Amino acid sequence: MKEKTWVQDINTGFYDFRFEEDESLMFESGITPRIINEIADEKGDIDWMRAFRLKSLEIYNKTPMVDWGPSIEGLDMSRIVTYIRPKTRMRTNWEDVPDEVKDTFERLGIPQAERESLAGVGAQYDSELVYHNVRKEVAEQGVVYTDLESAMHDPRYEYIIKSHFMKLVPPTDHKFAALHGAVWSGGSFVYVPKGVHVDIPLQSYFRLNAKGAGQFEHTLIIVDEGAYLHFIEGCSAPKYYEASLHAGCVELYVRKNATLRYSTIENWSKNMYNLNTKRAIVEEGGKIEWVSGSFGSHVSYLYPMSILHGEGARSEFTGITFAGEGQDLDTGTKVVHAAPNTSSYVNTRSISKSGGVNTFRSSVQINENAHGSKSSVSCESLMLDSISRSDTIPAMDIRTNQADVGHEAKIGRISDDVVFYLMSRGMSEEDARALIVRGFADNVSKELPLEYAVEMNNLIGIEMKGSVG
Repeated sequence: MKEKTWVQDINTGFYDFRFEEDESLMFESGITPRIINEIADEKGDIDWMRAFRLKSLEIYNKTPMVDWGPSIEGLDMSRIVTYIRPKTRMRTNWEDVPDEVKDTFERLGIPQAERESLAGVGAQYDSELVYHNVRKEVAEQGVVYTDLESAMHDPRYEYIIKSHFMKLVPPTDHKFAALHGAVWSGGSFVYVPKGVHVDIPLQSYFRLNAKGAGQFEHTLIIVDEGAYLHFIEGCSAPKYYEASLHAGCVELYVRKNATLRYSTIENWSKNMYNLNTKRAIVEEGGKIEWVSGSFGSHVSYLYPMSILHGEGARSEFTGITFAGEGQDLDTGTKVVHAAPNTSSYVNTRSISKSGGVNTFRSSVQINENAHGSKSSVSCESLMLDSISRSDTIPAMDIRTNQADVGHEAKIGRISDDVVFYLMSRGMSEEDARALIVRGFADNVSKELPLEYAVEMNNLIGIEMKGSVG
């Protein structure tokens, strides 16, 4: 049997499976007041949320298209379906989930992950969560982990949702934030009480099965004073030959002396436009840790932002992107030092091959009152051939002399001498190059949750196949 040696011959389709959609469940494509009202009707929106959606639509129509990154001309919003009715109401018992949906998440390993290592799981299929559960011992600590819409309709949490929803990321932020405000659906609400340390992670997984559709989940997490949480987010979609859109939103509130570790692995198919917005605000002595892996999508705009609002607040951002043929990944991070003695650390790796384009953008702002603050940015890029591209675009706005700021960037290619040395020790050229790439990514990949680090190494092995020369 002939060994497959070229990337296009390799079956990278672990995520590339799909089920036929019932078109009767899909709303009309496009974005109009009638469609927004139909979404609000379908979901039984509270009056203030319906008004919020319609106001967001007004802002969307008035706001110009984003133009600071790669082209998104291939995204025709009039052809995007913004809402798909669920095949089932949300379940808390996995056995009650319909077989088709259950099979999707079984193949993605979600139930197994829940049983083995997670404190709670939320699983979203297209526009709605179909399953949500949290371990009894975690719930007994007072931890709230539920879908956002159930929380919004619960008298215990409605005020919290209303006072926090899209306050960090207002619809006026950019066009796709406004779109999100108009059509959002699904997502999770997490509240960790004061002093509670959640020892094992919570996880949400978002699966977009339908073609020509958008997914617009909203994640809202509040980690109260002195508490700790690790939250893992994963997402994927099968490959189609028409554009799909992901425009979710993540808002994170880290209270005094609290810590939140937020890990995201995005493995969208290469017809996906990933225009996601993520933002955290950190109070006195608190810490936000971002771990970000971007391995998929046709085009990405992704810049998680940390607002260090209280004295001594800290942020760490660790990221890796892998851009292959047909991918233009524009990623990075933003940090605003808005209080004294705050600190931020950014460490990223990007890998490009087969004409893939990686652009890393960092924005560090240290305000006048943020004396004694420190920031360090390190980004390294590796190009595996002569037709790929990697760019670094740092921006630093330092408004006080009492700050310590550093930036380091490296862009390069695999050394032929190193490849030759490894080959002289008995390795094939393909294996030597793959080993070098894994070593390049190691200090970032070790921050990923274990199952995703293994997945990334497998991906590198697959992508490197046939890349010699």
